[in-house]
Formats: sequence, C-alpha cells, structure tokens
Amino acid sequence: MTSAMSDLTGWRERADAALARALPDPSLPPQRLSAAMRHAVLLGGKRMRPLLVYASGVALGANVESLDAPAVAVELIHAYSLVHDDLPAMDDDALRRGQPTVHVAFDEATAILAGDALQSLAFEVLADAPVSDAIRVSLLRTLAIASGVGGMCGGQALDLAATGNGTAISVADLERLHALKTGALIRAAVRMGALCGGASSTELDALDRYADALGLAFQVRDDILDIEGNSATLGKTAGKDVAQDKATFPALIGLEASRARLQELGAAMTAALAPFGARADALAALGRLAIERDR
Repeated sequence: MTSAMSDLTGWRERADAALARALPDPSLPPQRLSAAMRHAVLLGGKRMRPLLVYASGVALGANVESLDAPAVAVELIHAYSLVHDDLPAMDDDALRRGQPTVHVAFDEATAILAGDALQSLAFEVLADAPVSDAIRVSLLRTLAIASGVGGMCGGQALDLAATGNGTAISVADLERLHALKTGALIRAAVRMGALCGGASSTELDALDRYADALGLAFQVRDDILDIEGNSATLGKTAGKDVAQDKATFPALIGLEASRARLQELGAAMTAALAPFGARADALAALGRLAIERDR
C-alpha cells in the first residue's frame, strides 16, 4: 500500500501541473477573469477526482499520458461547481480551501463568468484528449451526463429544494440527491479512466459499484465533518449545514448510524474492487481516504 500512496502523490503533482498548463495565461486579457479561474482551481483541494481518473486508468492498463485530459477536465468541472455553489444565491459561503471564495476575492459577476469559463474549458481540454475518436466521444458523453440535470446540477437543485426543511426528506431521497450532486462526478472520474484503459462492460460495472459507494461515503463523511470539524482544518465554514437546516445524514439518522453507514460503504468498495486484485490498490487507498479524511 506504500506503493499506492506514492502513486497518488505523483499523480496529484501531475494533475496540478496539467491544470496549471490548461488554465489561461493571467497576463493576457481578460486578466481579471483569468485570475479568478486560477484562484478557483490552483489554491489547493484534495484532487480526489483527478486521482480517481489516474487510479482507475492505470489499473486497466491505460497510458498515463492519455489520462491527463480527463483528469483535468473533471477537476475543472468540480472547480466550477464550487465557485457557483459558494455564490450568495446558492450556498452563500465566504471560505473555500482556506481562502476567500471567488465572489469574495473578486466579485459576484466575475465568479459567475469564471465558473462558466471553467466548464467550457473542461470540454475543450477533453476534446483534445490523445485517445481514439470513439473513446473521446465516450469521455465527452460521460462527463456531460454527470455534469447536467441527470447528475451534478440536478443534485444541486434537489439540495436547494431540501434546504430549510432538512428533516422532511427521506434517507432514500437523500441518497439519491447525493448520488447526483456528489456521486455522479466521482463515478464519471472512475469511468473515464477505465474507458481510457479499454475496460470491458463487466469491469465498468464493478467500477461503477465502487464509485457509487465512494461517492456516498464521501458525502456521509462530509456531513459528519460539518458537525465535528472546524473551519481552519476543513478550509471551509464548519457548522453551516445545521445553521441552514440542510438535509444531512446525521440530521436524519444520527452520528453513530452515519458512522456505521460509512463502514458499510467501505465494505461495499472492497467487494467491488476484489476482482481487480493488487491493480486496484490505489483505488482502495482513495476509498479509505474518503472515509477517514479530516477535511
């Protein structure tokens, strides 16, 4: 497992470098917009989604160079979603990754444009991926579906509808909400890496089960950290879920049951990865990080 952690460190550095190359030159106009985009992307973050691209792709035998584009693209979509999620009209947060959110550091209009531009850039990068035309189309379709009304945006709409009435939603509906808002992009990251490695339908099904469990585990842990964590460690405002009466797992089933659900999801990830053996060590390590993280 030491080797897997070493791989993750190297892939994170690779993703950071690729993201920096993909973003617009801040010395060229429109400088303010370019600076806002770089602020949104380059000031830290766990890079979970790019790491999942690399981990699943390498597990399936993909050339690491072919994974840079989907790794960058999925992180750009994630960054854009955070910029918009932090806006006053959405979650209204002033802190992200330990830094002022984009609309605070710049202004609200620039933040909206930065999010829009990051989304467009994601598909531009993916359209130039050094893979076959068939795989490129599959990558574009996978990311588009995960980002839209049947994925992240749809989940955010459900989340907004539940905010202020957080205990009125059922656990099943909450899991569906997070399967869209958080899980869809995580699933897309895993699937895009596997597609670059020529995964079979059986392998894709197993990786989808892993990703579904990981996405939900990530959100359950997020809900727990909002209660138990602090803003300095989290890099974002702690306690906001309770203050806004958001639908969360601790609110519906309690902290202990939420921790037990995490363990169940960890077991589901282990079972899904079993057919891959040691090839999936990095994916297994990312699953543990999602469950055990403190930020």
